[in-house]
Amino acid sequence: MTAPEITLSRVYSPPEHKEGLWILVDRLWPRGIKKDSIPLDMWLKDIAPSPALRKWFHQDSDHWHEFTKQYAQELKEKPELIEHILALASTSPVTLFYAAKDLQHNHALVLQKVLKSWPKIPEIK
Repeated sequence: MTAPEITLSRVYSPPEHKEGLWILVDRLWPRGIKKDSIPLDMWLKDIAPSPALRKWFHQDSDHWHEFTKQYAQELKEKPELIEHILALASTSPVTLFYAAKDLQHNHALVLQKVLKSWPKIPEIK
């Protein structure tokens, strides 16, 4: 079985050409982005970190390692959402969009790793 094609893109700098499905995975709509300015196919806000976890992480990015563990656990408790994205990715490339400024430490990276290793939850470093 071929691994699904799941890529990431910051919502503020989307690819020039739309390929496959574009899914926003933030809980909050990105600031400064009009809802009709980017051709998203869906907005899965429930796949984003819980409000408490998001606020805790944004207070201090030094929490990255613990954040990845806690968010991966939250995702494990939402198998229907994970499997929905994987079902979509089995028929078309999927791009997950997020608004975070930090390209190396954001929830979309964790989500992508979980999706690529599902049903096993990966060790994220």
